Amino acid sequence: MSKTLLWGMSTVDKIVKAELHRHLELCLRPDTIWELAPQFGIQLKSQREFQDRFMILEPMKDLGTVLNKFLDTQKLLATPEILERISFEVCEDAYKNEGIRILELRYAPTFIEMGHKMTYEQIHSAILRGIEKAEAMYPIAVGLICIIQRILPVKDSVKVFDFVMANKDTFVGVDLADNEEGFDSKPFAPYFLAAKKAGLGITIHSGEAPHPKAPKWVMDAVEVLGAQRIGHGVQIYRDENVMQIIRDRGIPLELCPTSNMLTNAVPDLKDHPLKKLFDYGVAVTINTDDPGIFNTNLNREYRICREILGLSIEDLEKCAQTAAEHSFIPLAKRKKVWPKPLAR
Repeated sequence: MSKTLLWGMSTVDKIVKAELHRHLELCLRPDTIWELAPQFGIQLKSQREFQDRFMILEPMKDLGTVLNKFLDTQKLLATPEILERISFEVCEDAYKNEGIRILELRYAPTFIEMGHKMTYEQIHSAILRGIEKAEAMYPIAVGLICIIQRILPVKDSVKVFDFVMANKDTFVGVDLADNEEGFDSKPFAPYFLAAKKAGLGITIHSGEAPHPKAPKWVMDAVEVLGAQRIGHGVQIYRDENVMQIIRDRGIPLELCPTSNMLTNAVPDLKDHPLKKLFDYGVAVTINTDDPGIFNTNLNREYRICREILGLSIEDLEKCAQTAAEHSFIPLAKRKKVWPKPLAR
C-alpha cells in the first residue's frame, strides 16, 4: 500500500463526511496513550513496544483475538477526567483532520467499568462533558450509542438497559456488539424492542465474521431485534436473498474496510465486497470502527474505497450522504452542520 494512500493529500479528503460506526474506547490519540500508559504501569520504551501493546497493524487470527487485544487500551480508561479528555479529542480530531460533521460514537459501559471504580453515571457524564465541549468549539453534531455486550449474560444486561432508558435523552441509539459465534442475539430482543419503542435507534453488530450463518444472523438482527442499521454486515454478499432484503428495506450497512481486513472478515482489502454491495443498491456507509488501535481515520477509509475498491468521487459523496441521512442524531441538530439538504 502506497504512502499516498496512507497519508498523502487527496481530493477524497475534501469530502464532507458523516460517520456512524466508531468505538469511543479505541479512539485514543497516540500521544495521549504515551502520556497515560506509565501512570498505569505500562512502560513504553520504543515505538515497537507501543505498537505491540496498543495497535493492530496486521491481520489477526480472528475477531476474538482482536477483541482481546483491546484490553491494554481499556486499562487507561480509568477516571472521569481521562474519559472527558478522550471524548473531546476524538471529536476535535474528527472535525479538524477528517472532515467529519456528523459523528456517532458508541461505547460499552460494562467494558469501561471493568477494573475501574466508576459508576455508569460517572462514565456517561464524563463522556458527555467532553462531547459538549467539542460541540461548543466546532460545527460538529455528535451522538452517543450505548453498547450491550452479547458475550455477557442477558441478566447482566438488564442494568445497562435500565441505565439507557433512564438516560434516553442523552443517547441516540443502542447497539449489541462483540463476537456473534456462540452468543445468540435473540434473547436480547425484548430489551431492544423496548428501546426502539422509546424512540432510540437500533444498530446491531452482525454479519462481521466469515461464518456460514452470518447472513442468517443479520436477518435475526433485523427481524427479531428490530435493527434499523447493521454494524458491519459485510458477509451478506454471500447470500443474494439477504442482500435483496437489506437493499429493499433500505437498511444501511456500517462497513469498515480496514477493520474487516485486520479481523480477517475479508482476506484482503482488494477483496472487500463494499463496491459489490454499493453497486447492488445496498445503502452503504464507510466507517473506521476502532481508528486508534487500527491506525486509520475516515479519510484513509475513503481513499481505500477510491483507490483500491474503485468507487468514484460521486459514489463516495453518496456514501457520506447516506450516513448523514441515516444518523440517529436528531434531524434539526444534523441540519445545522451538514452542507446538503437532508430528507430524513
